[in-house]
Amino acid sequence: MATPVRARPAGVGRNAESPLPPVPGASQEEIRRQNLGAVLRYVHLHGPTSRAELTSRLGLNRSTIGALAADLVTSGLVTEEAPTTARRAGRPSLVVSPRSDRVYTQALSIDADRLRAARVGLGGQILDLREIPRPSGMSAIDAVGPLADLVRDMERSVAGDALLVGGAAAVTDTTRDPDGRIRIASIDETLGAALEAEFSAGPGFVAGDLADIAGLAEHVRGVAAGIDDVIYLHGDLGISAGIIVGGRLVIGHRGHSGKVGHMVVNPNGLPCGCGSRGCWETEISEAALLRHAGRDPSDRAAVAEVLRAAADGDPTARAAVEQVADWLGFGVANLVNVVNPDAVVFGGSLRDIFTAGADVVRDRLDTMPLPASREHLRLRAAALGRDAVLIGAAELAFDKLLADPLNVGVAGQVRTDEPDVVRSSAPPSQGTGTGTGRNCFSEA
Repeated sequence: MATPVRARPAGVGRNAESPLPPVPGASQEEIRRQNLGAVLRYVHLHGPTSRAELTSRLGLNRSTIGALAADLVTSGLVTEEAPTTARRAGRPSLVVSPRSDRVYTQALSIDADRLRAARVGLGGQILDLREIPRPSGMSAIDAVGPLADLVRDMERSVAGDALLVGGAAAVTDTTRDPDGRIRIASIDETLGAALEAEFSAGPGFVAGDLADIAGLAEHVRGVAAGIDDVIYLHGDLGISAGIIVGGRLVIGHRGHSGKVGHMVVNPNGLPCGCGSRGCWETEISEAALLRHAGRDPSDRAAVAEVLRAAADGDPTARAAVEQVADWLGFGVANLVNVVNPDAVVFGGSLRDIFTAGADVVRDRLDTMPLPASREHLRLRAAALGRDAVLIGAAELAFDKLLADPLNVGVAGQVRTDEPDVVRSSAPPSQGTGTGTGRNCFSEA
């Protein structure tokens, strides 16, 4: 794998737990592998689940669910136990649980100011997490080595029978040079090669934009779970978005969509690091908030102080929050008219700005977007916090396992009894896993 290729993780959304009907002419083995993935995916997303609930939710008969669960137990991917409390008369339905302690991925995050590495178990549980500061001016490629050191340190405490099934890295595209200037980078094949070199002994890494991956996490496990059309906005040194339409992440050519921070909203505004003037992020970023509050725009630690002062009624801080919130609403209104989402989720530093200035944001959205675009709109503060990017990266890394558990796990023999097919109303274009849309990320 000398040259990274484009990954094709499967889609999420309205039928994330009800995969496609099998391809016409599919063999019994292919059908069983698909159904195994459906069962594993369900317990991965929902946690311990009884056989009875799996039968109901997936539309399979009881004997098929029993056989599939037995295969997954043999593979070491799940456990089956009797429920601790019986809810009705008769034999209790066994509970299928993901082996979170044994089956895991490596999730990396290259944030604007820190590097983080985590082991995330099947089921989405963070088992271990390490982090260090990211020095100013450190490129994403230069960050791979220190991240690998964190991973090696974590792996020393991993049990001998643990199963590593993949890895993924979430990367911000905005950094600060040592002289204080904001620099915009891209996630390219060179990063994939660096990941491959450091993690050559593992099952391979995928890398994607931090906002895309955090948006995926909120869509799968956070405040936007079950919502198919979502805009996730992430703020740190810059502003970017993960845009999910019909349950699929919109990526664009070579993964460079979602750069909403460089949507021009004020042509007479300040110069932007991208070379343009009046970009949205010059009006709503952390630096903008600090500038309006009379603080040093490069002092990220002061953002929390300004927000606290605004909450306490300080007039300067409150005016700064309201000005940024007004521009935040202005840009969201334009995005709402274009995408027509069901929800907009605010993450990173935008979460706190939205929370502090929600009334101002809503005032803009009550008047600017078309009525058909705003009447159903929900505004939400992100629920997963700073761990969203690690959780989202893990979802990407689990995708191959969930798509074909027998190929990744140490599986037993596939039974050849009469196959039962998972029923679904998903359209033919809908994916089947917990990953994202077409050709989204670079894969090492």
